[in-house]
Amino acid sequence: MTQPPVPTGPTGPTPQDGAPEPQEVRTVTEAKALAALANPYRARLMDALKVDGPSTASALARRTGQAVGSASHHLKVLHDAGLVAEAPELARDRRERWWRLVAPRLRWSRQEFAADAAAVTAAQAAEALHLQRQFDRVREWQANAESAPGWDGAAFATETWVHLSPAELAALGEEITAVLVRWAERPQPDDGVEREPVLVFGRGFPAQP
Repeated sequence: MTQPPVPTGPTGPTPQDGAPEPQEVRTVTEAKALAALANPYRARLMDALKVDGPSTASALARRTGQAVGSASHHLKVLHDAGLVAEAPELARDRRERWWRLVAPRLRWSRQEFAADAAAVTAAQAAEALHLQRQFDRVREWQANAESAPGWDGAAFATETWVHLSPAELAALGEEITAVLVRWAERPQPDDGVEREPVLVFGRGFPAQP
């Protein structure tokens, strides 16, 4: 499973020269990290860091409508799982504690740890949560689309049947991911047009009509 990145930018001070750069892709192989991802609030924190860039626990709490103590606790879990890291170069004083993603994209495959039953179970739980959140967001959009006429005409859904081998399906997935990455990492045009976070997701798997 691969998640395309969202362009990010700090919501506070600019990082100092020499600040560590996040990995492009974090390959998850540990049950601990997968279990950390199988929590709806931690998943929201990860999404907020993707969309907004590095942030503090208090800012993330406001963004997600949670208590600061809860945000701090879940950030520690994500940190212990190797999914987020501290960004001290962004702090304006000793009291500030900034966090960033270790990588803008996560990738994992159950085949890589098929011998680890705990990791497989954690991966299944994380994937089930991710799928449910996708469904929930689609339903929320459909229920409120009429209130955003400009976006209602731009939003899209597509479905296509193709005949592929496993290798061809993998190649198709790489091509689609590359397109999303290109759009996500493009420089933001300085044209005065207001832009909002947009969720784009796709799935490809064997099925029968």
